[in-house]
Amino acid sequence: MGTNVLKTETPTSIDDAVYFLKENFNEGDHRPAISFGFGDPSCFECFRTTPIAEDAIVEAVRSAKFNSYAPTGGIPPARRAVADYLSRDLPYRLSPDDVYLTLGCNQAAEITIKVLARPGANILLPRPGYPDVETYAIFNNLEIRQFDLLPEIGWEVDLDAVEAISDENTIAMVIINPGNPSGSVYTYNHLNKIAETARKLGILVIADEVYGHLVYGSSPFVPMSLFATIVPVFTLGSVSKRWMIPGWGLGWLVTCDPSGLLRKDEIAESINKLLVYSPFPPTLIQGAIPQILEKTTQDFFSKTINILRKNLDICYDKLKEIPCIVIPQKPEGAFFAMVKLNLLLLEDIEDDMEFCLKLAKEESLIILPGVTVGLKNWLRVTFAVEYSSLEDGLGRLKSFCQRHAKKYSLTGSTAADQQILVEH
Repeated sequence: MGTNVLKTETPTSIDDAVYFLKENFNEGDHRPAISFGFGDPSCFECFRTTPIAEDAIVEAVRSAKFNSYAPTGGIPPARRAVADYLSRDLPYRLSPDDVYLTLGCNQAAEITIKVLARPGANILLPRPGYPDVETYAIFNNLEIRQFDLLPEIGWEVDLDAVEAISDENTIAMVIINPGNPSGSVYTYNHLNKIAETARKLGILVIADEVYGHLVYGSSPFVPMSLFATIVPVFTLGSVSKRWMIPGWGLGWLVTCDPSGLLRKDEIAESINKLLVYSPFPPTLIQGAIPQILEKTTQDFFSKTINILRKNLDICYDKLKEIPCIVIPQKPEGAFFAMVKLNLLLLEDIEDDMEFCLKLAKEESLIILPGVTVGLKNWLRVTFAVEYSSLEDGLGRLKSFCQRHAKKYSLTGSTAADQQILVEH
């Protein structure tokens, strides 16, 4: 590829977008490339997983007990460990039979969508959201209806919109808490309202909680399954984010229905049928999970949270210094900040994709265009990177924005030109 050519096709997934932007790096730029595109900090030494997890894997290997195929849904001790781990936050106890181990959280989402899909049905998805869930819905012939998250009030669900777009063919609504890409952490009261709305509409709630407990503000993490007595909840999660081991591929799908509102025998049969024909998480990882979940100390979690909180503070402060970027809310959880571009303050940049393409070419820096997660002319910035890379990358971002700033905006534009209202 010539150094003066930008590829302009629009990617359709986060992975595609990141690799697409990498193709536009300037080969003549000898600075190290920096990516704020993925939610995977595990490659940085400061985010290394706990020795408890490493020792558990070694013990599982040396025991020679986990070299065989695992049963459908996972080996019983691993299912029991996940049930016990999630039950710590609940007033009721989950059963191992409620837990199905999956090849990461993505497979948990895929299986859930397949189990619930039926002809003529629709599913409600958040905007912005995680695009893989939309892809699974499309593959299973579900109509997708999107409800907005409201940035001005902490990216809460627009429940009026949920009611407006739901009908008798709606099977479920999806929430992501803590939020990817929004960085939101929903309060007890808001989750309760979500549950009450879902019950009123006669739909299920699918709760993607892969970033569970990764919170940095005043709001604690509250699991959606706390409200499963109001509405049945499918909880999706994994060890990938909290333990910094996304490559280990251990996730779970958990049916939370203490009131028995679902016909769980039919749901369980459907899940098991699908899992029989699906890849499963390595048995070695399943063998290690009980030790990982039971023995990991709070010190490890606190260290990780402190690093991420420091990074978040730096990211938030530095982004606020850039006039063409509006950050409506300081993130409170997960690994990301969603920020809006004020294109009125930039010249020769038409939209978020062009912004990210030129940023990759000129600064060897990858930031995810908002269109990839459902919000055009926004950006998703990852702060879960090593501290020096974060500072360097934010410096490059500021330089890029200054270089592309409209000249009048530096010398006295109106207040309206200095910021753009956050709208949907």
